[in-house]
Amino acid sequence: MPLLHYLFWFGVAFLFLASVLPFSRIAHGAIRGLAFPRQQFFVLTLAMIPVALVGTAPQTGVFAIAVLVISAAVHVGYIVKFTPVWSQQSMAANLAELGDTDTHITLIAANVKQSNRDYQKLIDLIISEKPDIATALEVDQAWMDAIYAGLKDHYAHWVKVPKSNSYGIVLMSNLPLSETQVRELLVEDVPSIRTRVQTRSGRDWRLYIIHPEPPVPNHDTKGRDGEIALTGIEAGQDELPVVVTGDLNDVAWSAPTRRFQRLSGLLDPRVGRGLYNTFHAGIPFLRWPLDHLFHSADFRLIRMDRLRHIGSDHFPILFTLALTRTKLANSTPGPSDAAERDEVREIVQEELQNERQAIGTDWEKD
Repeated sequence: MPLLHYLFWFGVAFLFLASVLPFSRIAHGAIRGLAFPRQQFFVLTLAMIPVALVGTAPQTGVFAIAVLVISAAVHVGYIVKFTPVWSQQSMAANLAELGDTDTHITLIAANVKQSNRDYQKLIDLIISEKPDIATALEVDQAWMDAIYAGLKDHYAHWVKVPKSNSYGIVLMSNLPLSETQVRELLVEDVPSIRTRVQTRSGRDWRLYIIHPEPPVPNHDTKGRDGEIALTGIEAGQDELPVVVTGDLNDVAWSAPTRRFQRLSGLLDPRVGRGLYNTFHAGIPFLRWPLDHLFHSADFRLIRMDRLRHIGSDHFPILFTLALTRTKLANSTPGPSDAAERDEVREIVQEELQNERQAIGTDWEKD
């Protein structure tokens, strides 16, 4: 059956290219997007191996199996870092740190999906979990009104940036905020938040909330990659302990996110613990980690949980950290180098000169 033969070899070639093309420096959605479903590509690659054993001639079958094994090994090389067999980056809090509750910070990050109108599910979740800080992304004015009405008695400090283009942000906090900035780092109408936060013990730390553009097959990813990298450079130079959180529209193992870690020096609590896939909430077999929190080595991890469904295409995610007086880590992301920083500057300069509308501004219309 020639058609099945051709389909098989097309599948082998595609799975191989999907495993290696994300290694390239090509900042385009068609390439960057291939890094997202590494778990799914790994499963498909394994499923193709018995087909190669029974459905191909011995010589060509050996070649196909070799290509598939290499592809599977590449995918595993990325995914395994986010399983308990790998060394953790973030250190867990010890008994003394667990007991010092004034240093604890609980944060919920949620992408609500702008067109989702089940406001109460998010409100009930936040009331139930009682985080010190909660942030919601993709909030328009209707979302903002509903969240404020439901939670205004629960939070003293608010930063409201509603937008109708799927890039709105709201930050609510029971910890004091200062030096708050709402910024559009690279792309017009794609805001981010930078603020100073004080723990109940009186220590200050810095919080960055970002939601860069998603990768799409017909556009480059320089806006997204540049915003992530710029945040990394700034976080790495901050004099305060740092937390960066949000929907990065990027997976934890991708080249831009790993570059962000090198630029910032921040730790990923998922490493060595689990994937905690947050997207797509409605499609169980198509999920990957898009919503993140990275922190400096001053923090210890107490809790990390993917929370219940709120009607969005993302699950909310919760982190509880303890802010300590020492910088410790089980492992670190490694340093950045001059060539990497030059590459970032080039991406940023190119994007700053590119006047355009943000990607996906018409996706979430009612």
